[in-house]
Amino acid sequence: MTLAGVLLYAVEVNRSGMRWLDHSATVLKTAGDVPAIIYKAEAGSRGFALTQDPRFVSEFDDHVAAANRQAARLVTLTADNPSQQGAASALRDSVATHLRDLSETVGLARVNEFERAREVIADGDGLSRLETVSSAAERFIAEERRLQNERILAVERQLRTTTRVVIVGVIAVLLIILYITILSARRIRRPISVISETMAALAGGSSEARITSELGSIEFDQVAAGYNRMADDLSHAVAEQRAGAKNLQEANTALQQNTAELQERGEIIELLGSMAHRMQAARTDEELAAVLKVFVPRVLPDLPGVLYAHNNSRNLLVPIATWGGICIDAAGFAPDQCWALRRGQSHSVGEPGSDILCTHVEGEASDYHCEPLLAAGEVIGVFYLRGDVTPKRRFSLTVLSENIASALVNHRLQRGLREQTIRDPLTALFNRRYMEETLALEIARAARSSQPLSVIMCDVDHFKRFNDEFGHEAGDAVLSAVAAEMVSRFRDGDVVCRYGGEEFTIIAPGTAVQQLAARAEIVRKAISALHIRNGGRSLGATSMSFGVASWSPLMDREGAALIKAADAALYRAKREGRNRVIIDGAPDAQTGEIVDGRSGANNIGSGSV
Repeated sequence: MTLAGVLLYAVEVNRSGMRWLDHSATVLKTAGDVPAIIYKAEAGSRGFALTQDPRFVSEFDDHVAAANRQAARLVTLTADNPSQQGAASALRDSVATHLRDLSETVGLARVNEFERAREVIADGDGLSRLETVSSAAERFIAEERRLQNERILAVERQLRTTTRVVIVGVIAVLLIILYITILSARRIRRPISVISETMAALAGGSSEARITSELGSIEFDQVAAGYNRMADDLSHAVAEQRAGAKNLQEANTALQQNTAELQERGEIIELLGSMAHRMQAARTDEELAAVLKVFVPRVLPDLPGVLYAHNNSRNLLVPIATWGGICIDAAGFAPDQCWALRRGQSHSVGEPGSDILCTHVEGEASDYHCEPLLAAGEVIGVFYLRGDVTPKRRFSLTVLSENIASALVNHRLQRGLREQTIRDPLTALFNRRYMEETLALEIARAARSSQPLSVIMCDVDHFKRFNDEFGHEAGDAVLSAVAAEMVSRFRDGDVVCRYGGEEFTIIAPGTAVQQLAARAEIVRKAISALHIRNGGRSLGATSMSFGVASWSPLMDREGAALIKAADAALYRAKREGRNRVIIDGAPDAQTGEIVDGRSGANNIGSGSV
């Protein structure tokens, strides 16, 4: 009975130790949950402030409540340890302060104060407070692990003591059995042998060793039952200890994985924020492509790809950026050639034959992913990646796609607004403001490269007649028709502008005055051959007069002198009978004098072409 009492006491001590281990595991899990939840709240607030997507904060309030609840629970769980409870209280206060600041930031974003919310995020205080919370949690967890290790050692010592007690008890029982054997060898030899063998097996490490056979006497059967109960309790205590250690290890591994994943997502969100700022600031397709080539490989490494943007006028997906050395057809493809755009959701093909191939990738590697870029149901573009997009990368791809779609929409709006500011609404030609800016730039370029630069000033002959006889709608029709004809006849590099009223200006970089005059003559003949109709009526013959001039280093850099010279040549064309091309500096057909429209000096030049 004494041995049983000692064993039961040892088992109870072991149970107590296991409860402490379970308690430590609970404390560690709770302490690990606090920073994990805060990281989710932090990521959501940053994602919302940067992308203005309310889905990032759909669970923000739940995260805040859960973090505060877990921090308060940690204080309650450490009531047995004043030192740890003090650390838990400090951690709870740090968590409450940081969550309150995060809530204020999200509150600003929820009332559309996104700039102020981004300023709060960018000032670094939030990161400092987050580091404070993380450091406090790490210190608390380290101390709790130290306590847990001490408790594990205590349980192991108790197990060793129990083992020694069992061994001593076994020896004592064996001595008793030996004594009884001497007294009644024939009667008790078999029960003693069974008990001895079973106990020896238990002492040798076989925790499943039990006495299962009848021993032939009540006393031996009671001993066997007591032994079996003792062995069951000991086996259960060891199993609980091992299970607790395993659960603690699994919880620690999961915590480390969650922490690493949250840190990685935070870095990705920060990287996407930097990329979003640069994409919003990009003014041209080339600048946007440069930003994507720098940042996309950092967000999705080892995945070459292409960003296609939707061209509404051509109804084509045209490539605007590539990375990773991928080769594609620069002509683009139609929207119905991509299954992602057809379905309005991601489309991936892994092994050959696992899914339908998009037409635009037929003949290429079958392992690819297409991510549609949509805004308000409208196709913005498609994100094409060569390779396998693992589940771990789905978060990065989703946030990246949303950022790029938003940037493309913004880029399209900016380009449309700029087109409105530099285009003439009637003729769709560049307006006078754009002409003056471009002329100054081209003069600066011609001055550096010593290349020729020529300009045409032209207008519609007798334009007032169209307005007076047929109305202003007819006049507008004439202006639109001659504008379209000039755009189709002049080179792509020539800048055709509406100067004002019925006057037009053409800037021809890299073109000598004689070459430009010959080109203007072709345009003049084409316009003379036009048959313009409006409202079912023919508007009669149309003609234009052209004045051509070339820039020289003696002129100013703003272009006023060059425009004046071309305008003077246009005036001469009008005076000499209209419907002709006159070069600045050519002899006057009426006076025979050579008049330079730039300075009034006599120079040798060519006449009408």
